[in-house]
Parts: sequence; C-alpha cells; structure tokens
Amino acid sequence: MTAPPDPTGAAGLRLTVLGGGGFRVPLVHRALLDDAQDPDAAGRCTELVLHDTDPGRLRAIGAVLAEQAAGHPGPAPAVRTTTDLDEALRGADFVFSAIRVGGLAGRVRDERHPLAEGLLGQETVGAGGVLYGLRTVPVATHIAERVAALAPQAWVINFTNPAGMVTEAMSRVLGDRVIGICDSPVGLCRRAARAAGADPDRADFDYVGLNHLGWLRRIVVDGTDRMPALLENAPALESFEEGKLFGTEWLQALGALPNEYLHYYYHHREALTAIRAADATRGEFLARQQEGFYAELSGGGEGAFRAWEETRREREETYMAESREASGGWQRESCDLDGGGYDRVALALMRAIARNRRTTLILNVRNRGAVPGLDSDAVVEVPCLVDSGGARPLATGQVAADQLGLMLQLKAVERATVEAATRGSHRAALRALVLHPLVDSVHAAERVLETARPLAAPEGSPG
Repeated sequence: MTAPPDPTGAAGLRLTVLGGGGFRVPLVHRALLDDAQDPDAAGRCTELVLHDTDPGRLRAIGAVLAEQAAGHPGPAPAVRTTTDLDEALRGADFVFSAIRVGGLAGRVRDERHPLAEGLLGQETVGAGGVLYGLRTVPVATHIAERVAALAPQAWVINFTNPAGMVTEAMSRVLGDRVIGICDSPVGLCRRAARAAGADPDRADFDYVGLNHLGWLRRIVVDGTDRMPALLENAPALESFEEGKLFGTEWLQALGALPNEYLHYYYHHREALTAIRAADATRGEFLARQQEGFYAELSGGGEGAFRAWEETRREREETYMAESREASGGWQRESCDLDGGGYDRVALALMRAIARNRRTTLILNVRNRGAVPGLDSDAVVEVPCLVDSGGARPLATGQVAADQLGLMLQLKAVERATVEAATRGSHRAALRALVLHPLVDSVHAAERVLETARPLAAPEGSPG
C-alpha cells in the first residue's frame, strides 16, 4: 500500500512495528493520521513498516489501515508489510515492539496452568506473568540484538508485556535507547484529575512504581495537591474506575490511588474467585473473538475497518470484567472505551524525541537513582522528562515502605525470570515463581513449571 507524498516535502521518519499484524495496530495508525495534521512537519512519520510472522494477520490489518486512511483527511504514512525481521529493522528511526510470543494459545496456557493449581492466571501478574516472561524474554533479547546491529540509532518503544521485565531485558543490549510504555498510568491519572475537578492537561502527577505495580500519590494543579481532598470525597472517588475497583475505605486507608492491576494483590481472593468462576479466561475470550475477526479479513475485502471497530469495542467493554464483577459489578464509562491510550503515549514519546518537544510522560526506564531503594539499572515506571536526548526519570523522593517493599519483591521476580529465560535455568524459574507474593506454595510452583513448559515460537503478534 502507498499513500500520496507529504505535500510539505519534509524529510519523514520510518516507524517499524513488530507485531504489525496485531489487533491494536490500527490505534497506532490512527494516532499517526492525527499527527499528520500538526503544522510542524519535521519529525513526522511518512513510512510505516509492519512486521509479523503471520502473513494473514498482516493482510487483515493492512485492509483495516487502508480504509482508515481513506476516511481521514491529510497525508497518511506509506504502509509496507514484511515477514522478514532484518528487512523491517533496516533504516528504522523508531521501532515499536508489540509482540506476543506464542500467540493467544500461549496466553491461554499461561492462564490455565496456574488456575489448575489454585493460583492466579493472568497475563502479566502472578504465575501467568512469569510464564509469559520466560517465553518472551529470549525473543525480545534477540530483537534488541538485531536492532543494535541493523539500526543502532533507532529508538525502541516497547509495548510487549510483561513490559517492565521485557524493557529491562532489552536495556541490557540497548541501554537507554529502549523505553517501555503502558496506558494504565495515564488512564489512572486522567480519570483521577477529572474526579478531583481538574483539567488533566494542566496537572502534574506524582506516580511511582513498576509496570502494573504503581501508585498515584499527588495531583498538583497550580501548586496545590488535589489528592487529599479527592480521598476525602467518597462520591468523587466512586465516580471512576479505580475508585470502584478498590473502594473508598481502602483508598482512604492507603492514602494513594493504586494502578488497576494492584486489584489482583489487594483483592486477591475476590479476583481469583471471579476468574475461576468465569466461563472463559481473558485469553480464551480474545482467542475466540480474534479467530473470527482474522479469518474474515485474512483475504482483505470491504468493511474491514467496521469489523475491526466492532470487535475493538467489545474488547474494551469486557476489559478486566472479572475484577469489575468482584468489586460489585459495574460497566466502564464511555470515555474509557475509545481504545486510545498506549498509542497516544507512544506518539507523544516519539514526537518529543524526534522534534525535541520537551514533555513529561510516565514511562518505563532505567532508574538512575530516581527511586531510592532500587539500583540504577532497575527499570521503573515513573514520570520522565523527554526530549531529543531520550527519557530521563525524575526523582520521586522517598517511597512508602509498603510500596517499596512490594516493588523490591517484584523486581526480584522479574530478574529471576530474565535469568531463567536467558540461561535456561530451572532453578531461577522456580525462584521467580515462588518469590512472587501471589504464589503461596513451592510444590504448586513446581507443578506449574512441569506442566506449562514455555511454548516455543518466534516473534508473533499482540493478542
């Protein structure tokens, strides 16, 4: 597929998406189309390269992007697809890594094997997250090595889960040129700001943690912290997702707003009960849903964008459905169903680096002393100052003992998983599972490892 040349004649950027046949790629494309309206043409993406190991998925997503571009004003990036990793990487200015090693079949295994032992089965949390990391880290490390060899000046933006663990593994090859992103922190911050009566675009957010394990501590507007007043306002707290998930009493006792994934820790018993009672795991639901979507569009055809949008809407409506059921049963707000989040963070990050537009974003980067108590190379999720030199973490100040303790324990789990994945160490894999606070039995962990051997597969697509 090709697009009309950029009428500004400005030199553009080449963006490569690994996992280019993934379901959420049209969100990235939509963000690029919106960015084309920016009068500053410098640093604009003019070529989008999609890499995937599955040609059928590439055709399906290619059809969606073609219809999406046709309905959008202004220049669109030229789209090229390939199943050759090295070809995709050569000449790239930015690389978005959004792979799912083993596909959704692997995710289903990650969820089901722990559940059979009475343990949480979730994509990135608990035993399931460790299993996913064991399978993913070797592939992510190989990608990092190929980037270093073929596109050493490229910036890698990692979406691949478990995002913090994978970013840290890739940083051992790429240093600070790999940056991890997630949409959970920005979603929490924006919802909390609105609940506090503030414009999210005018607020500064004090957030600290690891990926899928963080806390919003302050919402500062014009020098005033709005968090204390929000925590004392029960109706306001109960007006947005995290307030409904965790409950007013616990949030007031905690004195901070947790990332949604901490529901699996603070309400573990209820979350596990709800997941075990569900007709299907999240992976099974997505596998059935996407099997139909990709089968319908693998040959291209009209109506691709409409089919994708309908499927996407259902996906967003059912996100964390078991946790919502466990916390009283409630539906997501319409403003949280747009599907934009991580794609907008990625575009903001790319724009800041390419155009030297200084901004602050919550990102996954090497600590560099920002969080006291964690070593310099530990990848943390904190506000960062971003410009053409990359992302630099901002100092967080002292971290509450309960928060730091959990971060240290999970960092030990992440590093044991990386060691197991890169060295093939069964002992490190067992250590990673047993050290996780949501795994309560050495023997159960041993059985999980025995029955859920990592599913061997090359780099794949996001689910």
